[in-house]
Amino acid sequence: MSTTVAILGGSGYTGGELLRLLLDHPHVEVVQVTSERLAGTYVHFAHPNLRGRTRLKFVSADELAPCQVLFACLPHGETMGRIQELAAKAERIVDLSADFRLQDPADYVAWYGKEHANPTWLSRFVYGLPELNRERIRGARYVSGVGCNATATLLAIWPLFAQGLALPDRDAICEVKVGSSEGGNRPSQASHHPERARAMRSFAPTGHRHTGEVLQALRRAGEAYRDVRVHMSATAVDNVRGVLATAHIFVQEKITERELWQAYRQTYRGEPFVRLVKERRGIYRYPEPKILAGSNHADVGFALDQESGRVVALCAIDNLMKGAAGSAVQCLNLMMGWEETTGLEFPGLHPI
Repeated sequence: MSTTVAILGGSGYTGGELLRLLLDHPHVEVVQVTSERLAGTYVHFAHPNLRGRTRLKFVSADELAPCQVLFACLPHGETMGRIQELAAKAERIVDLSADFRLQDPADYVAWYGKEHANPTWLSRFVYGLPELNRERIRGARYVSGVGCNATATLLAIWPLFAQGLALPDRDAICEVKVGSSEGGNRPSQASHHPERARAMRSFAPTGHRHTGEVLQALRRAGEAYRDVRVHMSATAVDNVRGVLATAHIFVQEKITERELWQAYRQTYRGEPFVRLVKERRGIYRYPEPKILAGSNHADVGFALDQESGRVVALCAIDNLMKGAAGSAVQCLNLMMGWEETTGLEFPGLHPI
């Protein structure tokens, strides 16, 4: 018997990707997709790539019926105020907003500028990045999504911290270059085509909200990193999909490239969606978001500057997949005890 799944707030880009994945998932049946703005219309009105694939119509959230798994894709700040109501509707919840990513209520004030509406629920959610939290996600009832920029940054640098190679007294400097779909499907002046096309625009040179997630994760790497400092910047580029994280991490003296290879291979050994990309020749020597469109893979690479003791760590992802919907389905598979890669094996396209 299939597991019944609903998508709350399914008219956006992330909701569309979730629906695309779940319609072909062998273990689930999508029973409802909500949208207040589009209630009563077919889902392919918002997601034309699904035309002919499903006859589902959007319904209002007031019509949401009980289901086994609920994916919440509401704007940031909305799920936290409704979590008790939603928990009464679904046995398991995967929330793709930022509402339950941070465990300390004070961090919400620091990074989002307001108090959390339901702080007692924070400890009930598991941070949904399988590469860092797989065993806690298995069998969990409540899992948070992960910020797409935090995902790329963490996967780039995690081996250096997990293996104790990063110097704890040196700051981590992280830059992410992001495509326009990261801003969602609601039009704004920043997304207006004449303003967004051909842009290379720094929109968060400091204070990026996903920094809080990165700090929270790195502090788990050991006592030495309890006071680690991370600086993130974000730049909009002329792509629709994709994130490329480039991080500068200072490491122990005289470290060799072979030792770095060992650290990355040991950390990501057996990871079904992490690929190490560091070739000696060719145009795809390092991670490149372009070839990951529609894929749940994260391509990770690095370069060593021995003179300065600096590792440039890189990660490329599709922000709507490994940065959102893909990781959410990966978490669903773990929560339900299914094969982790189920429904997620599409490798991306080349050329595109």
